[in-house]
Amino acid sequence: MEGRVNLFLFRRNFSVVNFLRGKCSLTNHTERSPLLKFSQDDGLTYMTLHDSSLSPGEELWDNSAELERRCRLGSEVTSLSRSFSTEKSEHNFRLSSNLRYCLSITKLVTIFSIVVLCSLFFSMYPDRERPWRMFAVSSTESFSMNLTDFRDNALLKLQVGGPFMTGMEGVPAQEYILIQVEQMVEIGSRRKRVQQILHNWTIPLHSKRNDQILTTRTFEMLAGAPISINVQASLLDNQVVPLSMTHQSLYVTVETQVVIAGVILAGVYVLIIFEIVHRTLAAMLGSLAALAALAFIGDRPNLKTVVEWIDYETLALLFGMMILVAIFSETGFFDYCAVKAYQVSRGRVWPMIIILCLIAAILSAFLDNVTTMMLFTPVTIRLCEVLNLDPRHVLIAEVIFTNIGGAATAVGDPPNVIIVSNQNLRKTGLDFAGFTGYMFLGICLVLLTSFPFLRMLYWNKKLYNKESSEIVELKHEILVWRQTAHRINPASREETAVKCLLMQKVLNLESLLRKQLRTFQRQISQEDKNWENIIQELQKKHRITDKVLLVKCVSVLSIVIFMFFLNSFVPGIHLELGWIAVLGALWLLILADIQDFEIILHRVEWATLLFFAALFVLMEALAQLQLIDYIGEQTALLIKAVPEAERLAIAIILVMWVSALASSLIDNIPFTATMIPVLINLSQDADVNLPVKPLIFALAMGACLGGNGTLIGASANVVCAGIAEQHGYGFSFMEFFRLGFPMMLMTCTIAMCYLLATHVGLGWNT
Repeated sequence: MEGRVNLFLFRRNFSVVNFLRGKCSLTNHTERSPLLKFSQDDGLTYMTLHDSSLSPGEELWDNSAELERRCRLGSEVTSLSRSFSTEKSEHNFRLSSNLRYCLSITKLVTIFSIVVLCSLFFSMYPDRERPWRMFAVSSTESFSMNLTDFRDNALLKLQVGGPFMTGMEGVPAQEYILIQVEQMVEIGSRRKRVQQILHNWTIPLHSKRNDQILTTRTFEMLAGAPISINVQASLLDNQVVPLSMTHQSLYVTVETQVVIAGVILAGVYVLIIFEIVHRTLAAMLGSLAALAALAFIGDRPNLKTVVEWIDYETLALLFGMMILVAIFSETGFFDYCAVKAYQVSRGRVWPMIIILCLIAAILSAFLDNVTTMMLFTPVTIRLCEVLNLDPRHVLIAEVIFTNIGGAATAVGDPPNVIIVSNQNLRKTGLDFAGFTGYMFLGICLVLLTSFPFLRMLYWNKKLYNKESSEIVELKHEILVWRQTAHRINPASREETAVKCLLMQKVLNLESLLRKQLRTFQRQISQEDKNWENIIQELQKKHRITDKVLLVKCVSVLSIVIFMFFLNSFVPGIHLELGWIAVLGALWLLILADIQDFEIILHRVEWATLLFFAALFVLMEALAQLQLIDYIGEQTALLIKAVPEAERLAIAIILVMWVSALASSLIDNIPFTATMIPVLINLSQDADVNLPVKPLIFALAMGACLGGNGTLIGASANVVCAGIAEQHGYGFSFMEFFRLGFPMMLMTCTIAMCYLLATHVGLGWNT
């Protein structure tokens, strides 16, 4: 057909057969390497479009009919694409192909059935309309309302808005609001008598009457009997207090809600631990199940409420830093830093790892943990590629020490920020300097013991790759070609042809890899003592490629980091961390004069962003199912049951380990926000008689150090795993768990000893 468009123009000596056989040079492949890279013998000159004006003597494809046949075989592309996804889920034991196929079908049917069931539950129950009642109370005027539609429901959920104090429910105050929930129930079959059930809820009022604070409480009621709600005010003057209130009836008890939330959380962890699906999809499935559970109990949120659960500041911070790092990587700065780190360690691997972990811990004490790992992960990966090291173990060590270092200051980790910014805790004398000084001393002790313990954990682990550098480079090249092929959407005939050729190239390279693995005798590399010659060779190969762009990137990144510091210490700056990161990314996009914007967008970890969005919805839904409140209440009951002589020590141990284990499984931000009022109420209880500062420090230590327990225990863990996966070095949940969980146990033990020695032994803050 005239005017037919072909994709490549080759020299006369080029053959499609040579191309499909996978002839290429095994050179170092980085993010800046071109997609198609051949030697002169391969005959590839450039990529262009061919039309009928070409001379008939030009040799094109050797067999164009065969190529057209390949392009029409869309099923071939699909089958080749599926080969990549199935390789990730290979088990350590070998099963027959039929059994593996049955297991795959069973997994698919089971997950799909659960999704359909959750979708049906979610669609069967409508959004409950919650009309708000606006009213005002004073010392002389009260408000009353009757509920007659409370039939077979088990719980009454009240939400009240007004100028309340935060985190001090149940504490006597000079001015407060008293809400009485009364129910009259007839008891007895023959001789009926009326029994009164009364619930009192006291909410302290703020003296300034400015902010409107929403507070919620759930009451267990008996089915069938009408309910009366009375609101009274105890004030020092005759002022009027405006209030708003809404109510909702729920079908199941608190214990049942907690059981449902626990089952959903366990199911999400099963999907992630055994890598049944990708962790992003696991979080999305967990969010759907939690929303379906809320709909089933009668508390289905609307779409606007679900969207409000997402922490957009965190997503904006991640997105902005991903853009900055993506542009920064084009300068060759990460390669240069990798060579310098190798030079400082004088060619020894373990001193280099200790230096990287120590720098990461120090930076994370002043920067956000996510920002620190986004800057350190590309440098570490490039350094390990240069030295033929396995980046996975080094990255896991770095992110562990990043979480440890973040606990040292009041601005290093979100739980610490929540604690220091709490106004009620400030009234107890817990200020920025005192909190940072105490935490810094404890984290220094934790760091001193963490380095030897890390060396013990890595004692039998071979940090070097077990294959030669040629095999490692060939594996990485196969991964790059495959990822490139998957990013091509075959919307046209030419794009389909390119995708077919790329996937065929992958198959040929895999065949070459299998041959090399069969003939290769595994020899574990040893540290080369001639490190000075290696450094000279590395400095020649890995240099700064774009100094002008480097100056622009360093300038913008310095301003962004400086603004991060100012945001923590200067209250006059009305920019959150997310805004600073997004504005910095916008500045650098303009200064760098990026023409092909899609290249930068491809470097953004969209799967990581979607995972965090789904995780925010999941954690808030679990909080609505009373899971976090239940953990806090049970912890308080255990502390009250301990004899008074050992109560402080047992309270520190309980709060410490409950916080650590809970932060390993759920997000530590809502857990910390929930535990603060619980601990304040516990310290203000005259029967308990406990100081609040030791409990708060135990909460901070456990919430921060507990993030090392699992892969999704801290945001920095997920970000590091996402970037590593993008570079072809992703690590699984169990790989992180085998190193992170023992480190979490050891660091929490040292922190617990520090807390007991200072508060129980020396009597600090008591």
